[in-house]
Amino acid sequence: MAAGGDGSPDAAGSPLADRLNYLFTTMHPPGAPYTNAYVAEEISGGEEYGGVSLTEQYLSMLRNGRRTNPSPDVLRGLAKFFAVPVGYLLGDLSPSQAERVEEEVRFLVAMRDKRVRSIALRSVGLPPEVQDSLTTIISQFRQQMNLPPEPPGTNGAGEADGSGGPDGGATNGRR
Repeated sequence: MAAGGDGSPDAAGSPLADRLNYLFTTMHPPGAPYTNAYVAEEISGGEEYGGVSLTEQYLSMLRNGRRTNPSPDVLRGLAKFFAVPVGYLLGDLSPSQAERVEEEVRFLVAMRDKRVRSIALRSVGLPPEVQDSLTTIISQFRQQMNLPPEPPGTNGAGEADGSGGPDGGATNGRR
């Protein structure tokens, strides 16, 4: 993250803006994505976010790259709201660590679908060979429907580590 980049108009596409926009696009309840106003209000109004003050306008500037060096408190509030490590927003994670965070975000998004969640939960406790058979059956259905072998954004490993999310927690059903 470039220090002192707060007014640079060529900062669009900054790592922070890209990551924030990814989270806004991906991490929201079913229906409509979060708005800048909603996120700013939640963070500014919630003690769990450390009493940080965040305006809709400043958040918009962070998302469009016009501001690139927010305070640590703002970063902590945003990271807590989206349930990701602060290092993800700071750009302090290695590319593989950042990809892991994004993979876990995609997992959480997929688990919002009650049918997907039902299929996953019903496989819990089945022997590994039966789970492998289920994976094969699902792959065959995907092939028959001319879908890619793996859903977009997955690494093909099909693993779940049970961590519950990027920070080991859940999304808390926020709107």
